[in-house]
Amino acid sequence: MSAEDPLPLSVLQHWAYCPRQCALIHLEQAFDDNLHTLRGQAVHRQVDAPGMELRRGLRVERALPVWSDALGVIGKADVVEFERDGRPYPVEYKHGSRHKAADIAACDDLQLAAQAMCLEEMTGRAVPEGALYYASSKRRRVVAIDEALRARVHATIVEVRQMLADGTLPPPTADTRRCRGCSLHDRCQPEAIGRAHEFARSGAWCDPDR
Repeated sequence: MSAEDPLPLSVLQHWAYCPRQCALIHLEQAFDDNLHTLRGQAVHRQVDAPGMELRRGLRVERALPVWSDALGVIGKADVVEFERDGRPYPVEYKHGSRHKAADIAACDDLQLAAQAMCLEEMTGRAVPEGALYYASSKRRRVVAIDEALRARVHATIVEVRQMLADGTLPPPTADTRRCRGCSLHDRCQPEAIGRAHEFARSGAWCDPDR
């Protein structure tokens, strides 16, 4: 992927979770599965087949292609519920519980907000709200698509494009909670890189007496 290509919506969530993970996936085209990714794939199989149904007065579209020329992003919304007046309401499916740590949940919010902004451009209708559906708890968490969240979408897109233009891997995240569940942990080697940086900072490699 180059810096000029349309960005997949998933890149925003990946970058927010860990810039190095994002670069490994989208710059180096590296990806490995683990239990977490397989569970995520299982959840998305429920909504990956395109289709439409009527439910309680709503038109429900599954696996709906979405895009924004203004943002330069493209992707697929898991579910979009269209109200009777045509207003779209995006619902993104995630595995796990809705009681995630706030900083991890914010990564999901970013992807949902980008979907909402795509739908606004496509339909000409305001999308002030969406929801994340978590498979383990079978509950929704409503997300307000406010100005702060929209600004984060714009800023993240700029950061990702700069990473793609530079063509370099960011350093591992300092948040080791995220490393433990990452399927790319073995490729990333965050502990080894962290130790190397510590050695470099301490000057141990340059001291002949050590």
